[in-house]
Amino acid sequence: MSEAYVMMNDGHRRRPGWAPFLEPGRRVVLRYAIDRTSSPHGESMTDALGTILEVDQKAVDVMTRRGRVTVPRTLVVASKEVPPPPPRRQPVVQPEG
Repeated sequence: MSEAYVMMNDGHRRRPGWAPFLEPGRRVVLRYAIDRTSSPHGESMTDALGTILEVDQKAVDVMTRRGRVTVPRTLVVASKEVPPPPPRRQPVVQPEG
């Protein structure tokens, strides 16, 4: 995929799949439509939270904790840039006694 992309407009509003911050290296959450008949619980939407790997005219590739997800731009209904994840907590060590 290429890093170049085109900003799409629906009249007066920007479409979420073409938001200007959708660039490789950015951490985002994308809410996008899925096929309700093939989802395990009948959901019609799902989220991809992670770092953008690649962007092209048709899709955004996001590296999530579960692996790489390719999200078609036309299915994105909401997009948001998000801050880095919080640091993991260290396990609490119980004093022996």
